[in-house]
Amino acid sequence: MLHGFSLDHRAMTGCMEPILHARGGWRRIYPDLPGMGKTPVGKSIASSDHMLNALLEFIEATIPNEHFLLVGESYGAYLARGVAYHKRDMVDGLLLICPCVIAEREKRNLPRHVTLVEDPALLSSLQSKEADDFKSIAVVQTPQTWRRCRDEIICGVKIADEAFLTKLQTEHYAFSFDLDRLLGVFERPSLVLVGRQDASVGYSDAWSILGNYPRSTFAVLDRAGHNLQIEQEKLFNTLVNEWLDRVEEPLKLPNR
Repeated sequence: MLHGFSLDHRAMTGCMEPILHARGGWRRIYPDLPGMGKTPVGKSIASSDHMLNALLEFIEATIPNEHFLLVGESYGAYLARGVAYHKRDMVDGLLLICPCVIAEREKRNLPRHVTLVEDPALLSSLQSKEADDFKSIAVVQTPQTWRRCRDEIICGVKIADEAFLTKLQTEHYAFSFDLDRLLGVFERPSLVLVGRQDASVGYSDAWSILGNYPRSTFAVLDRAGHNLQIEQEKLFNTLVNEWLDRVEEPLKLPNR
């Protein structure tokens, strides 16, 4: 499970653990990417190419010769597609949550940020910095979405290596190779979830990669921004469980 840019593993445990714990039968691995969470950068990482190589080395060291699923959110989804390219025969399923498809922000098709559910009382109860951070990304302002944003998203941002991440995003954020051309067709069960109001990576760019994923479900969720898994929790859980059903079907796992 691969979290987004400047976050840490809590962005993924928050949305995936309730689902996987209830299902049982799956080993879960939630790394902090270099420069994020508690993983230091190291001198060898100065680009997304390097980030991908470090991730591939981590997979080799942690689950050598094992089949696995990939779940990626935002930048983590960008990396997940890179892993799928290198480990195609070992990846049994792919879940992309609000995927970063185009690395360069100025080239993305982005809707303007909107707030569909406002809660002035909630915002007034927060510290000024908290309120500003929440308003800048929240499409749905409720006590529940605030708590999850605070405990799963903002908590990781606070401890990230900001200097490293700024340099990475400015200089070497995109892969040096054409990921979609090299990946070709990935024929395992996939799920692509995008938020209709996602002003960070948008929703329409993801449509362009669907030809590479013939076993994919593609869903654009209204009332959801870049924290889709938080703002549309019930629908997210339903769609992820259906994806896991499709993954498990050929594996002949026991019915649950």
